[in-house]
Amino acid sequence: MGVVVAFEDKDTSQGGIEPLVGLTRADMERVNAMILSRTGSEVTMIPEVANHLISSGGKRLRPMLTLATAALCGYRGEGHVKLAASVEFMHTATLLHDDVVDESDMRRGKAAARMLWGNEASVLVGDFLLGQAFKMMVEVGSLRALDILSTAAAVIAEGEVMQLAAAKNTETTEDEYLAVIRGKTAELFAAACEVGPVIAGSSKGEAAACRSYGLNLGIAFQLVDDALDYGGSAGQLGKNVGDDFREGKITLPVVLSFRRGNAEERAFWRRTLQEGEVRDGDLAEAQALMRKHGALADTIERARHYAKMAKDALGLYPSSPMKQALNDAVDFCVARAH
Repeated sequence: MGVVVAFEDKDTSQGGIEPLVGLTRADMERVNAMILSRTGSEVTMIPEVANHLISSGGKRLRPMLTLATAALCGYRGEGHVKLAASVEFMHTATLLHDDVVDESDMRRGKAAARMLWGNEASVLVGDFLLGQAFKMMVEVGSLRALDILSTAAAVIAEGEVMQLAAAKNTETTEDEYLAVIRGKTAELFAAACEVGPVIAGSSKGEAAACRSYGLNLGIAFQLVDDALDYGGSAGQLGKNVGDDFREGKITLPVVLSFRRGNAEERAFWRRTLQEGEVRDGDLAEAQALMRKHGALADTIERARHYAKMAKDALGLYPSSPMKQALNDAVDFCVARAH
C-alpha cells in the first residue's frame, strides 16, 4: 500500500467543515466578540500575546463543536457562547504552554509567541487565559459544565506530563501513545462536545453520546496530525514539517516504524529520537522508513477507525442539518491527510 498522506499542499480548508461553519456562524461571531472582550487587560503584553495566537487563523473547531452540540440538543439559552469561549481559551492556553515545552518556533504559520515575547510571557499569558476561561464557566452557572471542563483541564495537563515522560522513549507502545493523545488532545474535544447537551438538560445518554463523538474525533484529529508531520506540508500543518522528529517526539508513525523495523533501523530511531543526534538527511531517512513499513498509511487507517466511531456515537440522534454537519466535520478532519 502506498502512503496515503500527500506531500503537496491541497486546499481542504472548506468543503467538509463548511456546513458546520455556516450553521454556527451567528453564534461564533458572538464567541469571537466574547474572546476579544475577555483578552483585555491594562497589562499591555497580555492582549498582545493572546491576540497574536487567537487572531492567527485557527479554525476554532472546538468552540464550534460546543455550539453545535448545544444546538443539536435544542438549547435555547446564552450559556453556550461563554462555554465555547472558555473552550477556546483553554485550547489557546495549552498551545502557548506547549510551544514553550516543545521549544517550537512556529505556530499556525507564524512565529510562536515565545519567539517574540519569550517563554515567561507565553506561560503567564496562558495562565491568564485559563483564569478567564474558568471565570466564564462560573458565570454560566452550570456546576456540571464547570466540573466537565475543569476535569478536562486536569486531564490535559496529565496528558502533557505523560508525553513528557514518554519523550524520546522509543520503547513506547501504541497503547501508551494512545493514552497520551486521549489526555492531551481528545479530552478537550470530548469536554467541548459534552457541555452542550449538559446545559441543554439532555439525558445522560445523549451527553455520553456527544462526549464519545468528541473523544473519538479528537483521537482521529491527532493521528492525522501525527502523519502530516512526516508526510504533509508546512501549509497543512501551520508549523514546520518534521518538527515532531526534531523535537524527539514519539508519535504513532514512529511507534509503528520502530516495532516493524530491523535492528539497524531501530538503532537509527534511538540515535535520532532518544539520543537527539540528528544529521543532515535523517528526516528523509525517517520518512523512507515510514513508507517502507506502511506507518503513515496505517496511522491514517487508525484515524479512520476512530472517525467511524465518532459518527456512530451520534447514531441515536434523528437526522438533521446539524447532525450531518457534525458528521461532515469528522470527514474533514481525516481528509486533511489527502
